[in-house]
Amino acid sequence: MTHIVVIGAGQAGASLTAKLRSEGFEGDITLVGAEPVPPYQRPPLSKAYLLGEMSEDRLYLRPTDYYENQRITLQMDSKVEHINRAKQTITLADQTVLHYDQLALTTGAFPRTLPPAIGGQLGGVFTLRDLADADAMAPAFIPDKRLLVIGGGYIGLEAAAVASKLGLQVTLVEMADRILQRVAAPETSDYFSTLHASHGVDIREGVGLEKLFGDDVVTGARLSDGTKIEIDFAVVGVGIFPATSLAEAVGLEVDDGITTNAYGRTSDPLIWAAGDCASCLFNGHRIRLESVGNAIDQAEAVAVNMLGADKPYDPKPWFWSDQYDCKLQIAGLNMGYTDVYVRKGGPEGVQSNWYYKDDQLLAVDAMNDPRNYMIGKRLIEAGLSPNPSLITDPGTDMKALLKP
Repeated sequence: MTHIVVIGAGQAGASLTAKLRSEGFEGDITLVGAEPVPPYQRPPLSKAYLLGEMSEDRLYLRPTDYYENQRITLQMDSKVEHINRAKQTITLADQTVLHYDQLALTTGAFPRTLPPAIGGQLGGVFTLRDLADADAMAPAFIPDKRLLVIGGGYIGLEAAAVASKLGLQVTLVEMADRILQRVAAPETSDYFSTLHASHGVDIREGVGLEKLFGDDVVTGARLSDGTKIEIDFAVVGVGIFPATSLAEAVGLEVDDGITTNAYGRTSDPLIWAAGDCASCLFNGHRIRLESVGNAIDQAEAVAVNMLGADKPYDPKPWFWSDQYDCKLQIAGLNMGYTDVYVRKGGPEGVQSNWYYKDDQLLAVDAMNDPRNYMIGKRLIEAGLSPNPSLITDPGTDMKALLKP
């Protein structure tokens, strides 16, 4: 009987195995995960879970008996040491050997850490990527404690928002000229900079971390402008890198992620990849999409192609972030944008920023504006680009823009 093995028990791995069964695959499925718990949602870790508003069991993507009922073997708390492409086997750390007929890599990504030379290994210095990270830092979130957040991306901003809501004193440093500089326009950066300042977060842009101090546990920091501050702990949010070491070790092609073709297949015809670890094609460019939406959609596309569908994967990027009572929803990718048009209207704080490359609509950032987010998403997916003057006109019936 055919055996499909999936390495990586995150959102992509769970989605891929579930899709195999729903598509009628009757062979054996083994899902191998490094963590001791079944597949779970990661976005709430930096939001509801860290706030104490969501319990661990509510994080789980499926009830624990789902996998047994679907005959999906969970091989949890298992590190893969080696893939043997010639023999079509994987070897686990406990020397268990599993044979595969087809293999999928959904290994995700790892957070970037600070170098030990500047205090990155001191106690009280945290990254946030998995459940163990969230559990390790949660006890530090005590009112009036002093937190330094290093990095003004979405993870850093979400951690800052949680800390502020819990009554901590929060300083956030971003070495770029503005927060969210890598992923958003100045209009979106300004929106969230103002939002955080209104909640008492001290955001310092154009300022990096020079060094963390402490004997065993961090107690202070020196910033790149020479400022010294006392802190009780630090959260590092300076990006992630794809988990490609297994693929590289066995000679699979890697290009900022495990290289996949339009169907999700790697340079080995028996090995596939999906999720944060995989690079795919989008509008003629090779990209990695770090999002739950892509992890699900790409994994499900790979699943049907493993079963012979031969259907190209067409990414439809969308993202979100929750900070305080603001929900940011993003549709599309803003790569190469030339102009940003701002639409405001309705209650205070409702805003959408529309990215254009000349006359082409590329993406939308919608803050507390779910209606215009959905309209923007549908416009982008339909290839429609309304005149920007209509976008900025508060009298425009936005829904009417969906008509070609």
